[in-house]
Amino acid sequence: MRVAFFKAIEHKASSHDNIYLLTGDLGFKLFDDFRAKHPERFIDVGVAESNMSGIAAGLSLSGKNVYCYSIIPFLIMRAYEQIRNDIAYQNLNVKLIGAGGGFTYGLEGFTHYGLEDLAIMRMLPNMSVVVPADPIEASALAEASVEYEGPIYIRLGRTGEPSIHTKPVDFKIGQHIMLNEGKDVAIFATGNMVYISKFVIEKLKQDGIKTTLINMHTIKPLDKDIIQQVASTHNAIFTVEEHYVHGGLGSAVAEVLIESGYKGRFERMGIPEKLEKYIGKADFLRSKYGLSEEGIYERILRGLKET
Repeated sequence: MRVAFFKAIEHKASSHDNIYLLTGDLGFKLFDDFRAKHPERFIDVGVAESNMSGIAAGLSLSGKNVYCYSIIPFLIMRAYEQIRNDIAYQNLNVKLIGAGGGFTYGLEGFTHYGLEDLAIMRMLPNMSVVVPADPIEASALAEASVEYEGPIYIRLGRTGEPSIHTKPVDFKIGQHIMLNEGKDVAIFATGNMVYISKFVIEKLKQDGIKTTLINMHTIKPLDKDIIQQVASTHNAIFTVEEHYVHGGLGSAVAEVLIESGYKGRFERMGIPEKLEKYIGKADFLRSKYGLSEEGIYERILRGLKET
């Protein structure tokens, strides 16, 4: 996804001379072409993410369209105060691109996990929060972000993510993508969990369970209309995300459902607050926390039996 996203930004930079790209001592091969074509608009601030946010704010106030890149914990957690005060409160045109959503950097351990990001960024005023599900969406989001006014936090994986789309998609920030329609159960998924959920609905289909699958790539501004629409036609709703169960997609959907008076079954699937003492590759960790195809499938079956 990173390659697709920044390839699109590089293309846009040729016709938009106000696009600036900042990095915190990361992504050298990723940015080689951009730096070669637009050296005056590429800034490596070094291992100084808080300073990067301040520089981005200053550039934005000077009329620049700024993209900041780093690994999620360093980009937004280390620099949270500066993002809050300098970018979000001022409603500046700065795009924060975080790599390593969820357990992407699993072998590097807890310091490199991106499990709290959706929650803490969703709380900031004026901040939009978007999580593309595959490289095609990442490319479409990159193009849309150039014209989007205001700050955005964009969560990406790393490289080599599978595609869920076979052709360009109509991607709009704040608008869901319907991937399958059923009548028995609905799944709202985001990021890489969309790809896994496609296999889950096929397994459910073998059990005679017809499933609606909705790609909620935008956590904020949330597409409340589709949540309310699904709530009016489905007696069971599940959310799936590679994020803590608190504060992310599940919490956002729950807020809409409770305020709408939803009476059906609702469950959030994500990472529990207390992490176990595991370390390993991302797929291993997802499996341990029930976010594999089999784990999600079994959780939905249990939920439906209890409905």
